[in-house]
This record gives sequence, C-alpha cells and structure tokens, in this order.
Amino acid sequence: MIGLMTDSNAQLPPLLRDRFSVGVVPLTVVVDGTAFLEGIDLDPSEFLDRMRSGAVVSTAAPSPGQFVQAYCDMAASGAERVLSIHVGGELSSTLEAARVGAASSPVPVELVDTGTASFAVGCCVWAAGEALRGGADVEDAATEARTAAARIGNVFIVSSLDPARRGGRLVAGADAKQIPVIALEGNQMQVVGEVGHQRAALDVMSGYLDDWVRGGDHLRVGVGDADNAGLAELLAAELAERSSVVEVVRYNVGPSVAVHTGPGTVGAVWTAI
Repeated sequence: MIGLMTDSNAQLPPLLRDRFSVGVVPLTVVVDGTAFLEGIDLDPSEFLDRMRSGAVVSTAAPSPGQFVQAYCDMAASGAERVLSIHVGGELSSTLEAARVGAASSPVPVELVDTGTASFAVGCCVWAAGEALRGGADVEDAATEARTAAARIGNVFIVSSLDPARRGGRLVAGADAKQIPVIALEGNQMQVVGEVGHQRAALDVMSGYLDDWVRGGDHLRVGVGDADNAGLAELLAAELAERSSVVEVVRYNVGPSVAVHTGPGTVGAVWTAI
C-alpha cells in the first residue's frame, strides 16, 4: 500500500481527501499572537471575521515532529511507502520540515516539491491520487504530480489588493480602481482585468480559462472561495459546462491562503491532463 500525504496549504476538499485517502499535515496560523492549526481548530469564517477587524495574522510551517507522527500514523495504517506532496520549497519551509521528518519515518518517503501553493498543490495531489488509483508505483505517481505542477493555471478576484501587496506577491505597480481579476503567474499576482461588479467577473474568469486551454487539453478544476460561496457556485457551474473540463470540485480558501487574498476571494485553479 502506498500512502499519500500533503499539507493544509493544498486546500484539499473532503471530496478529494476521501477519494484518495490523503493525509494532511496542518500549517500553523497565528492570529493576534494565538496559534491555531489550519483545518483543525480554526474556523475559516471566524478567521475571516478577524481579518476584517484588523487582526495581525501570520503563518508557520508544520514542525518536523508533526511529519514524523503523520508518517508513523500512515505506516500504522498499512502504508509501505509514502508519497508526500507539498507547497513549494521557495515559498514555505514546509517541504524542509517534511524532509527532516521523512528521515525518521518508519517507511520510505518520496517528497515532491510542487514549486507552487494553494489548490495548485491540491491539483498535484489530485494527479498523483488518480495515478495511484490506476496502479502506478510511487515514482510514476510522483512524476504525475510534478507534471501537473508544470501545467497549472489560475484566475481569481479579491475584494482588495492590500493583502497581496503586504505579502509582497503583487507585481510592482499593479493597481485596480474597480474589482481586479488576478492570475498568479510566476508566484506574482498579475491584474489581468477589471470589472465594475462581481457578476461581470464571471465572464472574465471563464474567458481567461478558455484562452489558457491549449488544443486538445482537458482540465481538472477547483473553484474556491473565502466567504463568497454564491459567486463561487455560479463560477463552478459555468466552468463545468466547458467541454475541456473533466471535473470541477469546490473548496474553501483556508487561512494560509486567505492571509494573502483576503475575504471575498473567488477563483479557479486547474491543471491540464
């Protein structure tokens, strides 16, 4: 049996966690000096409310000990090897903590540096999970994850550019006097359009996906939101009608991502298959 592991920055929804029996190691989110484990003891709605009220927020990688425990638990469940897929090593120290933890794992661990973040990591886990379910070995499933990482696209809206600007991920000089439509390109947020109201953003985001699709590509798509479920459901329904889209899943934008995008975020992340 091969175990599949990731971290909470992947924003993996229960549907995919359950489908592929994925273990998730939580990042730590610190809100006004109090530490919480993402996805365990921090309610996303409460977190967003505190962001709106001006809370000071930061994130921290899991400890190596958390990874050791996660790998031990997976081995106790019958895993003989573990494929561990994580947020990019240049973006977070999570991968290094996993590397240290893997040295004390009771079973061999294959690590994948996706070089990306948020549900883009989830797309890599999704690709690996499908490969493992089809009978792939660890090495081939890891290759599928790395291939997925190289074929990621995304587009989203935010209520304000301030969180991205504070986090240093907004391209220099970017501004938007209306509602900005953004794509993360090369780990920097680029404004790719502006609209007067959120419903209009649906057309821009859908059009961006259409322009991104190469001839013959098929996509696995995740649509996420941070306290903007109504608009996210409309976007998911619109994208599901595309002939290029194989499946759409919904996910919540958790604290380790919302700290960079803020409340009201809606967007889509996809990988070509």
